[in-house]
Amino acid sequence: MGIRGLSQLIADVAGTAVRHMEIKHLFGRKIAIDASMSIYQFLIAVRQADGGVLTNDSGQVTSHLMGMLYRTARMVENGIKPVYVFDGKPPALKGGELSKRSERRQQAEESLKTATEQGNQADMDKFSRRTVRVTAEHTAECKRLLTLMGIPYIEAPCEAEAQCAVMAAKGLVYATASEDMDSLTCGSTILLRHLTYSEARKVPIAEYSLPRVLELLELTMDEFIDLCILLGCDFCDTIRGVGPKRALEFIRKHRNIETILENLDPKRYTVPENWPYKEVRELFRSPEVTPVADIELKWSSPDEEGIVKFLVTEKGFNEERVRSVIQRLDKARSDSTQSRLDGFFKVLPRAPADKAAANKKKPSAATTTAAKKAKSLKTGAGKR
Repeated sequence: MGIRGLSQLIADVAGTAVRHMEIKHLFGRKIAIDASMSIYQFLIAVRQADGGVLTNDSGQVTSHLMGMLYRTARMVENGIKPVYVFDGKPPALKGGELSKRSERRQQAEESLKTATEQGNQADMDKFSRRTVRVTAEHTAECKRLLTLMGIPYIEAPCEAEAQCAVMAAKGLVYATASEDMDSLTCGSTILLRHLTYSEARKVPIAEYSLPRVLELLELTMDEFIDLCILLGCDFCDTIRGVGPKRALEFIRKHRNIETILENLDPKRYTVPENWPYKEVRELFRSPEVTPVADIELKWSSPDEEGIVKFLVTEKGFNEERVRSVIQRLDKARSDSTQSRLDGFFKVLPRAPADKAAANKKKPSAATTTAAKKAKSLKTGAGKR
């Protein structure tokens, strides 16, 4: 879910912190991708004609593998070097949000059952998507496919978004690719939204610059984290009655949550009981991640026969189509030897002018007078 209302708040107050682009403009970039979110998107978006998840003849779900294969290949074809990051254990503070999601999924399953009994196809499709859950099997199969494709992946000790953010902040990758705005709260200097489905849905990629966001919102990073907690996140409730604009107003005036609480009108605003905002703040400031120094990223050639065995023999994919994708991957790797220009050139501060140039001898008074006289004679001749 990310941070409630943050994208709209940035659009309203710090719009120039976001630029929109086509995927080709990311040529040569290393990008960390939230794998679990990608798999979830694939399970929702890659569907059969009747709206159900994509399956093979044996009834095995294949939506996640189809999405991972084709969208990763498209990124590689556009010169991107993707690295997928998988979630580890969820933070203890996320337990409440996970329980809510489970309840919503149960309600969707009951509604799906009713829609099926009534033969309501529109509701069947809608509630079917709401029951989607990424399983350990989906994750394991995607990891296997990525290995065969020669694409690196990382298993985060905790939240994938936090791991991606640290990798971006430390310069191991250019950006985090996720739909959740809390990638910015975790410190990702660049956030890319809509990367994995921009072409399919004809939606431009949105690039958020965290330094620019902070500048335009007139906040420090610590103040921005407190703003995000006020807006609402996966880890705690927020103050009832405080919307996005009021939250920004409070942070700009009081600079932190403690001072806001000291000056809050209890008749107008309700603070959650036992509100763990301090613990959440620390979770955003110092998330549990694998140190960047311990991460090695390596992209390699795809294992053609291994991919064919997995997807065609075991999962029932069309062999001609699979081999076509592998050929595209091979060609993209051979074409990717070209690098971005900013990888070769570094912008340096302007050096002080050479003393000889700085102290360049000015023309003497006699020289200047002679020049003026010559110009005068020339002008007079022209008039005659």
